[in-house]
Amino acid sequence: MQDTLNSVKQATRRHFLRQCSLGLAPMFLAGAQEGARLPNAKAKSIIYLHMAGSPSQLELFDYKPELQKYNGKPCPDELLKGKRFAFIKGVPNMLGTPYQFKQHGQSGTWISELLPHFSQVVDDVTMVHSMSTDQFNHAPAQLFVQTGNPRFGYASMGAWATYGLGTENADLPGFVVLTSGGNNPDGGKSLWGSGFLPSVYQGVHCRSQGDPVLFLSEPEGMTRSLRRKTLDTLNDLNAIEKQQAGDPEIDSRMAQYELAFRMQIAVPKVMDISKEKEAVHQAYGTEPGKVSFANNCLLARRLVENGVRFVQLYHWGWDHHGSSRREDIRYALQPQAKSVDQPLKALIQDLKERGLFDQTLIVFGGEFGRTPMRENRGGVEGPYLGRDHHPHAFTMMLAGAGLKRGFNFGETDDIGYYVTKDKMTPRDLQATILQQIGLDPYRLHYPFQGLNQRLIGPTDEGRIMKDLLR
Repeated sequence: MQDTLNSVKQATRRHFLRQCSLGLAPMFLAGAQEGARLPNAKAKSIIYLHMAGSPSQLELFDYKPELQKYNGKPCPDELLKGKRFAFIKGVPNMLGTPYQFKQHGQSGTWISELLPHFSQVVDDVTMVHSMSTDQFNHAPAQLFVQTGNPRFGYASMGAWATYGLGTENADLPGFVVLTSGGNNPDGGKSLWGSGFLPSVYQGVHCRSQGDPVLFLSEPEGMTRSLRRKTLDTLNDLNAIEKQQAGDPEIDSRMAQYELAFRMQIAVPKVMDISKEKEAVHQAYGTEPGKVSFANNCLLARRLVENGVRFVQLYHWGWDHHGSSRREDIRYALQPQAKSVDQPLKALIQDLKERGLFDQTLIVFGGEFGRTPMRENRGGVEGPYLGRDHHPHAFTMMLAGAGLKRGFNFGETDDIGYYVTKDKMTPRDLQATILQQIGLDPYRLHYPFQGLNQRLIGPTDEGRIMKDLLR
């Protein structure tokens, strides 16, 4: 027994981190899928801005003057027959937008009056007007976009990215999640979970108010040297358990303990936006100490600047059904759009000024779109204006590493109901993102339940959308 204990003691923290006959630390740092790596990756980092609840493309990005002609008229039967809606019943009326659109930039991109700041950078981005999904409720649709499956238990896109590529900064997580808008998305923490991948790859949910990570600070009476001794003892005990049980999750837990120890120094520095110049705060509209999309956009820039591989922002509050004033597109959509308009422009310009735009892929959008007809919950038209969930057509924005600039991709019909040109699905989006960060979406896999699981699913239906790429 003493010999066993002595041999286990050799698996110290330094041995664990440097040689890793026991652990996952070097795997986490370097990535686990050498065979799936592609040469000449365009992007080093991803900033994914998920608008939870789904913005109305018809109020923001997809200009449909023909829809105005049908405003207030009964929806044609062919748009209702055989369709499933979350809340629409009976025959709703068509709904034209109450907002004005104008063309902007050399690209002539149509943008709503609700986004005056973003309209100034449209020549830096690709607008995809032809997104389509097969999910029409929030949680399944969010899970499908982020994990490649509408059910719980699958690995998120950020987890796949860090599994495939590792992290560039050993003192920070490879995958960081920031939330704003007052609530977490309907899909919950599974949206940034590791699923069947080792848990070391799951997203770390950081906060922009208080301690960046709960319990990151040492409790009263605990010094850093004492914490180090505690972790060394835990590593010794876990090494014994690993020898006896052989559970690979013990490796993950040991790696997470070590990462948390390093994060206690690195994370507070990176997450403190108060040291930024006043001009930066004015550009983003940030207010240090508060929880906001603006603060999180600035944090996203700071994180990728410090080597974080995947930064995921969830901004809640886009579910404008029109069931009350706070969901009415005439009253609630304008402040919601304002909350993202200035920060989105600032993020793009800030990355460009710092030489990070060409190595960072930005994605902005929701989990589905909104209907061109008015929602009549329970078959009754109320006093407020709103739109139901619409999986058949919506808009997303991509920008940065390797993407065309000032480019409009795909089209929908005259009322924005169906995609009529260049349909793009969540699996296409996932395949394209993986390609841009240097991972082969068809070869990146993990064995689980007898299958080589992939982000893009079991078939090769996910396409790399080469028309979007420079």
